Amino acid sequence: MFLDESGFLLVPNLKRTWAPRGKTPVHYHLYRQDKVSAITALSLSPKRRRATLYIRLWTRNITGPMVASFLRQLFRHLRGPVLVLWDRGTIHRHHEVNHLWVSTPRAHREFFPAYAPELNPAEFVWAQSDSALANGAPDTLKVLHHRLYQTANRLRRSQKLLWACIFASDLPWTR
Repeated sequence: MFLDESGFLLVPNLKRTWAPRGKTPVHYHLYRQDKVSAITALSLSPKRRRATLYIRLWTRNITGPMVASFLRQLFRHLRGPVLVLWDRGTIHRHHEVNHLWVSTPRAHREFFPAYAPELNPAEFVWAQSDSALANGAPDTLKVLHHRLYQTANRLRRSQKLLWACIFASDLPWTR
């Protein structure tokens, strides 16, 4: 399972777009620092050869206890041994998260090398989310939550998109 966190602000996520020559698009917005923090886990089932996406959203910064809570829910849902691959973020080394590894013998963790986000397929889930949110600015956190869940649900329903996230990483894959 690949795990990663990200944050989304109530500001426009601009992307290149088409416009008539001489009519540069202008996007007006109010700058607000409200944000939604997200954590996702992209899991692979070796027996069924199926990818699955799990997501949880908060309206504040993610902390170590929140990561531990997310992992506990995943471990209740997933059967058998679980290997979590993630970056060396400080919240991943929080004492509550470390205690979870000790108390869950079927779960193991491995860290990606420092400064190597291109190896984590969960990073490409954010690329999909950024693309879906492009050229628009949600007015409220509720709208942003809704759009992020819509994107997650679109990804969940498509094995093709989930495998695209996996194969986009620089890890050596064979299917």
